[in-house]
Amino acid sequence: MKKIFTFLIIIFSLTGNSQILDPVKWTTKVIQKSNTEFELIIDATIDYNWHLYSQNTPDGGSQPLVFEFKNAKGNYTLVGKTTEGKYIKEYNEIFEVDEYFFVNKAQFKQLIKVTNTNLKEIKIALSGQVCIDGKCIQEDDNLTIKLPEIKQEAIVEKVEEKAVITDTKEDKKTTEEIITKVDEVITDSTNSNVEEVKKVETTTATKKEIKKEKTEEEISKWTLFLITLLAGIFVTFTPCVFPMIPMTVSFFLKQSANGNKKKGRINALMYGFFIVLIYVIISLPFHLFQSLSPTIFYEISTNPYLNIFFFIVFVIFSISFLGAFEITMPSSLANKVDTASNKGGFVGIFFMALTLIIVSFSCTGPALGAVIGGVLSTDGGATLLTIAMLGFGFGLAFPFMTFALFPSMMGNLPKSGGWLNTVKVVFGFVELALAFKFLSMADLVMDWHILERETFIAIWIAIFGSLALYLFGKITLPHDSPLSNISVGRLLLGVLSLAFTVYLIPGLWGAPLNIISGFPPPMSYSESPYGVGNSQGGGGEVTSVLPAHAHYGPHKIIAFHDYDKGLAYAKSVGKPIMIDFTGVTCVNCRRMEELVWSEHEILHILKNDIVLISLYVDDRTPLPEDEVYTTLNGKEIDTYGKKWSDLGITKYKANIQPYYILMGHDEENLNNPVGYTPDVEEYKTWLKEGIANFKK
Repeated sequence: MKKIFTFLIIIFSLTGNSQILDPVKWTTKVIQKSNTEFELIIDATIDYNWHLYSQNTPDGGSQPLVFEFKNAKGNYTLVGKTTEGKYIKEYNEIFEVDEYFFVNKAQFKQLIKVTNTNLKEIKIALSGQVCIDGKCIQEDDNLTIKLPEIKQEAIVEKVEEKAVITDTKEDKKTTEEIITKVDEVITDSTNSNVEEVKKVETTTATKKEIKKEKTEEEISKWTLFLITLLAGIFVTFTPCVFPMIPMTVSFFLKQSANGNKKKGRINALMYGFFIVLIYVIISLPFHLFQSLSPTIFYEISTNPYLNIFFFIVFVIFSISFLGAFEITMPSSLANKVDTASNKGGFVGIFFMALTLIIVSFSCTGPALGAVIGGVLSTDGGATLLTIAMLGFGFGLAFPFMTFALFPSMMGNLPKSGGWLNTVKVVFGFVELALAFKFLSMADLVMDWHILERETFIAIWIAIFGSLALYLFGKITLPHDSPLSNISVGRLLLGVLSLAFTVYLIPGLWGAPLNIISGFPPPMSYSESPYGVGNSQGGGGEVTSVLPAHAHYGPHKIIAFHDYDKGLAYAKSVGKPIMIDFTGVTCVNCRRMEELVWSEHEILHILKNDIVLISLYVDDRTPLPEDEVYTTLNGKEIDTYGKKWSDLGITKYKANIQPYYILMGHDEENLNNPVGYTPDVEEYKTWLKEGIANFKK
């Protein structure tokens, strides 16, 4: 009978277009630490290629995992926070934040102290998000963990005594290992054979994921190194550094002219090495900070006040570059270091390198600040900061070493002149533009809405437009030399700046501006999410009056967030319904809205030909008490998000997002539902097919 029942389930699952997915399997166990303390261990086995998001994934991205301990009051207290294993970090271009997630498996631990000795079980409600390319699922589950009886403490005590004896033997089994082993035998609520099978199944997937992660990390490190290398080379062409190249190189050439070419070349190489070393040393304290607080870089990147501090520093640096004043190290420090450089050997060369760094700080400081601030604001970690400083130092040292080793190339160097100040001014404009990225980060985190997308883009248009005018000679600054004509290089750079300015202008009307994706605030963080002067976002609109219980969705599409109210409105206006199972933190939902729904023909259909009901499965708004219910499998439905998720599972046999259903007033599907569909033509065909079936 059991085999027949299983066969019928399989047949049913292969028919009916079911989309019920269960990519995460949860198991639990308990380790008794003392008479009243227990460690709850929650293991997640994740299907291949699926991502379960961490508890700590930053705000603004996918939904973090949340554990809610339901029956704690009067029974037990939580000792510390719920800890978790190592996660993967990856930048999300849609949400423009780093996201933390697990693949294949994850483990969470929570220590509790029992206050009610009669307590038999711990009840936990968990909610989160698990995704794979093209779809996301709201992960809501209820766990019940059985507690061992208090009398099991005696067993633990005996094990501890045995551990003391066996610790003197050759095998050296530790006390903790023996206690853990016995406790797991007593209290493990999972089947060990099943766990072993799961380990075998996920080994290959884990290796692939780790290999992919390492490859992407290596590419990122090399990219960072090359960018900072170019930045280091770039600052050598500033008034503070460039004139020092022939002066420094001549020092080493004199040593070669005195008959010791080998020594001169070695000293030149050591000079460059010490420049690089000093910059790397600057990054070392951050390794200490990270060891004390592993999340320090994330805290820095999301701390609004630190971002405001970086903004102020960058503005000061940019104003200095534009010629208002000079930022220099204390002269007393420079004099002391310069005196120390007169010492012989490598010590003297080290202080020569330090003298260069101090004296040229007014030009290298802003660039150095950009490197440090840029890495800190990306949650990159101390290792990436060291790589950035290594690249910057090597870029700055490279010209000095090259011309010292190959002095004949000195003749190809351009002569010092007004062009050096032009380079410095260009750097000032760029620095000013980058400063507003930090202010934007603070504004987003605090939700002040001071620097929204249009304002940010308008500021960049003003900055790069002014840069173009400067390069064309229409604006002059304090330290500029008289300009009788414009060089070809300056003209080309001016044309490039003007072209970039023109490119930015459509961003005010809602253009995505993919070239600078990640710099301005997202489209949703906008004074007018549909662009300045475009209140409708294109596509036309049937009514200017917002129906009762409706809201404006993406591109100002009229949308309902309640199934029954949306259905009632559709019946009153005689239109078919599109159910949109979505989520606030659903990446592919945002992709569909930004890239597919924004297309003119699609947007026209969504605004005129259907009634949109967007049901957010991650909405944590509590349901009214009289609407709370429990499903057949014992799952409590107490939020709107859980209600819509349960609707998708029970009525439409689907728990993925995005998931789109076209239905008539009889609540029957007009065609087959679809999920993530990035192809505009395919999505348009699907919409037209459902609407045509409704009209028949």
